[in-house]
Amino acid sequence: MAALKARNILITGANRGLGLEMVRQLVEIPYPNRQIFACCRDPDGPKSKDLRELAEKHPKVIKIIRLDVADANSIREAAKKVGSLLEKNGLNLLVNNAGVVKHTNLLDTSTEDMWNIFDANVMGPFTVTKEFIPYLRTAVKASGTPGMSCDKAAVINVSTYAASLASVDKTYPHWIAFPYNVTKTALNMMTVLAAIDFKPEEILFTALHPGWVKTELGGEGAMIGVRESIEGMLHVMSGLTEKQNGAYMDYTGKTLPW
Repeated sequence: MAALKARNILITGANRGLGLEMVRQLVEIPYPNRQIFACCRDPDGPKSKDLRELAEKHPKVIKIIRLDVADANSIREAAKKVGSLLEKNGLNLLVNNAGVVKHTNLLDTSTEDMWNIFDANVMGPFTVTKEFIPYLRTAVKASGTPGMSCDKAAVINVSTYAASLASVDKTYPHWIAFPYNVTKTALNMMTVLAAIDFKPEEILFTALHPGWVKTELGGEGAMIGVRESIEGMLHVMSGLTEKQNGAYMDYTGKTLPW
């Protein structure tokens, strides 16, 4: 199990798939006074049942937060609620995991679908990051140590190999998801630019590809299970330093081509 020592962690899209598995595995890593803010659009809905049951088993650790990444007001309200629970320690790790996929090519993608997926996959992480940056800054001050790490203050943007421009000839024929690929490439650029913006403040930004995972989003043909993916991601995250600030990597730690 990865030795991630971040005290306060926030994960979007935490009610199923990769997000839920990340919450599960983080709960298994003992750390004093850890808080995991598990965010999802509809905490009371049927798709959040597993998350609710997990939170009931670990009420001191898991805090379920209503957060819709496609709704700026929802994000702001979530930030206020989380801020009231963080106190002076700040937020150590933000994982922008929530995302939407649609398997269409350019001609079959409606303007409405393109905007909706852009809202979820680009504007969502953008707004979430902006709203939670103050708490990441607080975590930097509270740490009192130099350098960058996920234990100190970091934003992990869950990306995809399908966002790689250098590899599109290999990936697109097997993963025809025009709006998803376009928006995840934009997320990669956001990661790089934010890494530059916040380097002086020692807030780490990295884009991580979880692999082709057997989830609802991954669809048919996926190659690995969620447990293997998250075990790998947490291991990679536990070893990130300023050397990987602005990096694009997969769950095994391999650096991916842009």
